[in-house]
Amino acid sequence: MTDFLPFTRPDIDEATIASVADVLRSGWLTTGPKCRELEAALSVRAGGRPVRLVNSATAALEFALRIAGVSAGDEVITTSLSWVATANVILAVGATPVFVDIDPLTRLIDLKLVEQAISAKTKAIIPVDLAGFPVDREGVYRLANQYGIRVVEDAAQSQGANWQGRELGSFGDLVAFSFHPNKNMTTGEGGCLVMNNEDEARLFEKLRLQGVTRAPDGTYDCDVLGGKANLTDIAAAIGLGQLARLDEFNARRRELAKLYCTSLDKLGLGLPPAEFEQSNWHMFQIVLPERLAAQRPKLIAMMKEAGIAVGVHYPAIHTTSLYRQLGWHEGQLPHTEAIAARILTLPLFPAMQKSDIERVCSTLTHVMSQL
Repeated sequence: MTDFLPFTRPDIDEATIASVADVLRSGWLTTGPKCRELEAALSVRAGGRPVRLVNSATAALEFALRIAGVSAGDEVITTSLSWVATANVILAVGATPVFVDIDPLTRLIDLKLVEQAISAKTKAIIPVDLAGFPVDREGVYRLANQYGIRVVEDAAQSQGANWQGRELGSFGDLVAFSFHPNKNMTTGEGGCLVMNNEDEARLFEKLRLQGVTRAPDGTYDCDVLGGKANLTDIAAAIGLGQLARLDEFNARRRELAKLYCTSLDKLGLGLPPAEFEQSNWHMFQIVLPERLAAQRPKLIAMMKEAGIAVGVHYPAIHTTSLYRQLGWHEGQLPHTEAIAARILTLPLFPAMQKSDIERVCSTLTHVMSQL
C-alpha cells in the first residue's frame, strides 16, 4: 500500500530532540534560558530589533494591537482571506475589523482598497502574507505614514521571506510570526513579535504574563491587564534547532514549488505567482476551475482515498457565522469569495521528494478528470 502523504510534516532532527531531553533533565521547563537564547537568535535575524516569544502568533497579534493602542471605537483594516485569528484579535481588543477585498492574482490584500477604507476611526492595518508571499511593504508603509496609522504585520506564514532583499521583521512596525507545527519553522506551538524599541518589549513582557513586573526582593506589581501566553523552554529548544535550519527548509520549499509549477502548468488551474526570490513558499495553493467549485469536497475526499492530504486555506472570514452576526455577508468581497470557494492547498514540506510531487500531480490530474 502506498504511504499516506500528509499535507505537511515538521522536520525535527536528532540534535533538536536531544536538546529537548536536556531541558527536561535540567528541571527548568517553563520560560527561562532557552527562551532568552531563542529571542536573541531571532533578534539577530531581525537586525537587532527586540523580539519576544509567546505561545501563539494569535497572542502576538493581540498584544501588538494593544501596544499600538488599539481599543474600543477603533477600526482595523485587514483581509478576509486568512486564518480567522487575524480578525478575532481585533474583536478581542474591542475594535472593529474592516475587511477589504484581495487582488485576485496575488491573493493578497488590495492596497488601493485599503486606502479607500481608511477613516477617522482607522487605527491600524493588518496585512497578511498568505502562503508566505509578502504583501507590498513599500505600499503598506506609504499608507501608514501618510495617514498616521500603525501596521501590525501578520507574517505568521512568512518566516524567512523578504521584501526586495530585506528579511521580514528586520524593518517595519510590529511584526508577528507563527511557530505552529505547520509553519516553516516550529516550536511545537508558539509565536513571537518583533518590536521597535525596548519600551514596547517591556510592555509585551507584561502582557504575556498577567501584567506583572517582578522586583529583586521577590515581590511584584501588576499595572496592566495581561494574560498567560509565555512560551516554555521545552518549546524554545525545538525552535533553536528549527531556526538553525530555516534557510535550508525555505530553499527546499522553493525547489519543490518550482516542480509543482512546471508539473501543473497545463491543467487549467490558478497557480500562485511564480515568486522564487522573496516568498518562503509556506504553502502551495491552487485555485480550481469554476466548474469544479461545487465539487471541491468530493475532490478532497478522492485525494484522501488515494493517500494524499490536501487542505482549504481559507474559508472567507467574513462569511463565517460570527462575522455574519456582525453584519458581514456574501457579495461584499467578490474576489475573496471567489478564491475562497475554489482554493486548494497541496502537500508541501522539506522532506518531500520529486516523486511525491509527481504523485500529487498525477493523482490530481486523474481525480479532476473524474469530476
